[in-house]
Amino acid sequence: MFNILFRQFANTALKHRKGFYLLWVGLMVTLSGCQAIPSKPYHNDYVIQRYTSSPWGFSTNSFWVEGPEGVVLIDTQFIPSATLEAVEMAESYTGKKVVLAIVLHANPDKFNGTQVLTERGIRVVTSSAVRDLIPSVDKKRRDWFYDRYAPDYPSTLVLPEGIDKETTTLDAAGLLFKLHHFGPAVSMAHLVVEFDGHLFVGDLVANNNHAWMELGLSKEWIALLEQLQSLQPRAIHPGRGNSSGAALVQSQIDYLRFVRQTIAQYKTQPELTPKIKDKIITTIENRYPRYGNDYFLNLGIPAEYQAQ
Repeated sequence: MFNILFRQFANTALKHRKGFYLLWVGLMVTLSGCQAIPSKPYHNDYVIQRYTSSPWGFSTNSFWVEGPEGVVLIDTQFIPSATLEAVEMAESYTGKKVVLAIVLHANPDKFNGTQVLTERGIRVVTSSAVRDLIPSVDKKRRDWFYDRYAPDYPSTLVLPEGIDKETTTLDAAGLLFKLHHFGPAVSMAHLVVEFDGHLFVGDLVANNNHAWMELGLSKEWIALLEQLQSLQPRAIHPGRGNSSGAALVQSQIDYLRFVRQTIAQYKTQPELTPKIKDKIITTIENRYPRYGNDYFLNLGIPAEYQAQ
């Protein structure tokens, strides 16, 4: 019924500007006389594209969905200059304005671009639960990052608009997006966006990258991923790494289970010693030797160790 055309626009960076490498990975879905979501008539097609920041911006994905009436951006980047480049790329490529941005959870690589987007007149939304978490997360991360990244860091915190849990759809750019409100995993609350079988999941899934496990909530995380599987998605768009099929969710479950099993194997005492930590991280890296962002394990493993 659906004709799906994957287009790889670049295997390496298309351009290098302001220290950021920009990557387009395209996915065009042509609708053949069908509606992606009941009651919403679609035009000829829609296009899903990806912007990925440089490692200085934590190799963070932002996706945009082009509809007949504009563009929707999903996740707003860590550094404002990357946010602006993502918007400029989307608008230049499509010839349409970004009309909405959606923040998936309360980590700064998802919400830091809110200020520059709102200054451009772009509506930025998230769930009310995610919005409530942002001030405390911003304060902590600002202490970590502001001096290092200034002036390329938000000067003030601007919050996205909060959407109540009862809201289950968003109508934007001539498209209809389904919203799923979830609890703890990477953060204490998550918003997952569903569109025509595509799931935008943020850091709930990382393709060929280590997970951000700072809260030590891998057990809850696995349960949430199993709920995502029940949605029977046909495409997963992760916070880091390439988009792929539904099997990507199972791969993330397997990864988290391996982390839990490895910690259980080496947890011979209540306190995590440097020696035990090194053994755990080495075991995980040996199992996943080509995964990026291995430094995420330095925060994640102590949290997971204490949680177990």
